[in-house]
Amino acid sequence: MADSSKTEKATPKKKEDARKKGNIFQSADVVSALSILTLFFTLKLVFPFIYQYMSGFLRKYFVYTKTVDVLSTDFVMDLFRDCTIAFLLMAGPVMLASIVAGVVGTGVQTRFKISKENLKFKFSRLSPIQGIKRLISLRSVIEVVKSLIKIIVMAAMLYTSGKEILNDVAKLMYEDVAQAVYYILNSIMNIVIKLSVVFVAIAALDYLYQWWEYERSLRMTKQEVKDEYKQMEGDPQIKGQIRERQRRMANQRMMQQVPTADVIVRNPTHFAIALRYDIEKDSAPVVVAKGQDYVALKIIEIAEQNHIPMTENRPLARALYREVEVNAVIPPQYYVVLAEIMAWVYSMKRSQGDFETSK
Repeated sequence: MADSSKTEKATPKKKEDARKKGNIFQSADVVSALSILTLFFTLKLVFPFIYQYMSGFLRKYFVYTKTVDVLSTDFVMDLFRDCTIAFLLMAGPVMLASIVAGVVGTGVQTRFKISKENLKFKFSRLSPIQGIKRLISLRSVIEVVKSLIKIIVMAAMLYTSGKEILNDVAKLMYEDVAQAVYYILNSIMNIVIKLSVVFVAIAALDYLYQWWEYERSLRMTKQEVKDEYKQMEGDPQIKGQIRERQRRMANQRMMQQVPTADVIVRNPTHFAIALRYDIEKDSAPVVVAKGQDYVALKIIEIAEQNHIPMTENRPLARALYREVEVNAVIPPQYYVVLAEIMAWVYSMKRSQGDFETSK
């Protein structure tokens, strides 16, 4: 019985791990139905060849009954060789087609994956207790029911079809031998087709059941899904710590760039944007640092220590913080207002330079 706590569908990783362990989904009835259909239809295709070859083979050895009085070693060896060749030529194609169909039917379901786990010797397979558990399992009951259905359906169809053929046997006494044989073979093939349809229907139902049973056996609890996610993606707490450390390192690098700024645009303490503009290197002013609240206060503190000019422009500070990333140039729509700010900065620097020169 499935664990009631296992309510989640199996993840791709769980399914892949199950395949590696040999727990691969497949329906034996699908393989059987495909093999039987292939066998009979191949037999129908090659029957003219089998008929011609068998006729020649029998004529050959019927003639020997008139000419050969004593069975010699050479004659027996020739007979054995001819019988072997006849068997391979007549039964070989049919058997080969059936085997190929079985391999393909299994391979398509298992995606042609071979598990080494199934080839390993396990003592649990010899355990009588495990064997009893398998015998009384739900799967065993289903298999028994399927077998009974197959037997009942086959018996009913064979009885009905056989009864119809027997009713017509008396009429065949007045027909040509070839026509009688054709009628019997055609009747047998009709029976085979009907049985094949039944096998295909049973195989389809079995495929759906096996798929449901396989998916149910791989279900996971919510905790198992969480544990697998942690294993594959990492613990969310650890990932959060890593992101926090990366953020601190990025802020530290950003703070190191504040002294290179030409001006600080602030709002007045909630937002702070540090701008640099080097005429020779930059096509437009560049945001070298930006911050909100505590980070903004830190930028202002460093700017004051380095005597960087500061101006208050609340709309501009908010817009640059929202739209421009660190180390990116400002958008063209802010060129005019920043041109005025940079002109003010340069005039301040010139005034300071003239004052220091006069001293």
